[in-house]
Amino acid sequence: MTIETLSETSCFGGKIGFYRHASRTNHCDMRFSVFVPPQAAKGKVPVLTFLSGLTCTEENFMVKSGAQRVAAELGLMLVSPDTSPRGEGVPNDPDDVYDFGLGAGFYVNASEAPWTKHYQMYDYVTQELQQVIFENFPADANRHGLTGHSMGGHGALTIGLRNPELFRSLSAFAPICTTLHSPWGQKALGYYLGNDTSAWMNYDACEVARKVANPNAYKKILVDQGADDPWLVEQLKPELLQAACEESGLPLELRMHAGYDHGYYFISTFIEEHLKFHADQLSR
Repeated sequence: MTIETLSETSCFGGKIGFYRHASRTNHCDMRFSVFVPPQAAKGKVPVLTFLSGLTCTEENFMVKSGAQRVAAELGLMLVSPDTSPRGEGVPNDPDDVYDFGLGAGFYVNASEAPWTKHYQMYDYVTQELQQVIFENFPADANRHGLTGHSMGGHGALTIGLRNPELFRSLSAFAPICTTLHSPWGQKALGYYLGNDTSAWMNYDACEVARKVANPNAYKKILVDQGADDPWLVEQLKPELLQAACEESGLPLELRMHAGYDHGYYFISTFIEEHLKFHADQLSR
């Protein structure tokens, strides 16, 4: 699959680049970013995909997380796609609010008009992005991990738990744990999937965790959450994820951190631990 290079530059002995390609899944151009560690000069390396949250693009994680230094030490490729389709003809929130539409694809396959043509982010992450990365970069498809933040944490958990054959390691930062009981999730899935909430079940991390086919697919799932996150009670609800994992037997490690909020200061504090967690899981 052909990609267009927007920019590339050296970074910690490796290379960080920003790219664009014509997406047949979302029927628009999609952007993504990749950090290639120096070890890739000698062969394929493990890869970690990071799914970003509301209002973000392919740039936020690469610019704000400070992940490249440790990824270079570990020999870990980093991939971060955009959070939604964009461009002429792509519909946005009719109320022009940040939590739906552009920058808020929620990593679902929309089934309702006018969203269904462009908003196919689940298929994009699980199919087309896979092809783009593994055809164009020295990444090992058998050593692929998944993580994300907030809306992207929701995406990482639902996608990772439903596709353990694609991803060998799984973590999240401050994920939306239940779209069924989150105002953000209720709004987005109501538009994308319609009012029948039975259609939402595959895109609710708690429901997917509760009904997971193989609770032993991952040795451990790591979730970090700031205890001073302003969205903790209303939107994120990690206690419901913990209960669902206990019910199904999923090996969740949920860590609460006093004094930390929802932003990139929180992510940058714990990103090194997540990178080492994934590198260890992907080396097994």
